[in-house]
Amino acid sequence: MWFKNVRAYRLTSPFTLTAEQLHELLQSHTYTPCGKTQPLAIGWVSPLGSSSESLVLAGGGRLLLCARREEKLLPSTVVREQLAEKVEEIEQAEGRKVYRKERLGMKDEIIQDCLPRAFSRSVMIYAYIDTRANWLFVDSSSAARAEELINLLRESVGTLPLLLPQVNHAPAAVMTGWLQHRSIPEDFALAREVEMREPSEEGGVVRCKGVELDGDEVDVHLDAGKQVVKLALQWDEKLQLVLSEDMCLRRLRFADELVAENEDLQDADPAARIDADFALMSDVITELQDRVIDLFGGEAAE
Repeated sequence: MWFKNVRAYRLTSPFTLTAEQLHELLQSHTYTPCGKTQPLAIGWVSPLGSSSESLVLAGGGRLLLCARREEKLLPSTVVREQLAEKVEEIEQAEGRKVYRKERLGMKDEIIQDCLPRAFSRSVMIYAYIDTRANWLFVDSSSAARAEELINLLRESVGTLPLLLPQVNHAPAAVMTGWLQHRSIPEDFALAREVEMREPSEEGGVVRCKGVELDGDEVDVHLDAGKQVVKLALQWDEKLQLVLSEDMCLRRLRFADELVAENEDLQDADPAARIDADFALMSDVITELQDRVIDLFGGEAAE
């Protein structure tokens, strides 16, 4: 349940639903497996696991949710090969050219024919609403996956006013300054990974891993005008992360000491362990998000 990534969204009005009210609304969009010809299914499941029917875990003004996303795996090469064979058959048998519109119709037929035999892959997407700090946090490095969960939540509750957080100082410029001026904030430490990009639209990208970020190898690229767009950091001995210019917190790795705090609950009710871990994790994530906003000059006025 420990989040591996965080995408944060600012709630522009207070979230006033109780856990019980939210549970009732989520029940209208619970997970149902893909039908035979259905390429994708997404719906709510219990964040406490299959042994629980509760769709919301509440604690400390925070509401933990979980969506299950199932997708049929249909390799594009298979579709292309079958389409090419059908096109060739028609062109040879009827002595005519198969044009784009007909090809698209044939492609749809092939997909519908193959879907019932396709394997499927499921992932759990966790998120929590911090009703006191007015944040929605989604455990996803993909903006598209996060939007799927948000859309599902909107469909379930009716309305959900959200904005991506806007800050006063460009994250890429700030992170570049940290490396150029050796001015990393005191509660952060550099790890050994960075991604830099030239500012132009078609600018090159350089990724350095396993190197000292305050050394000559990185300085050469900074002096050439490249900007830092991803930076591996350790924060306050609580976790490691990769901070990105879009303010997505990627590849979170919580400190072993933090993760082990609830080891005494190992043999207890699994739901009690998830509840306790959620309390620890959400405290850290909400605090870190507020700190990241501060690093980039605070939230910009609307």
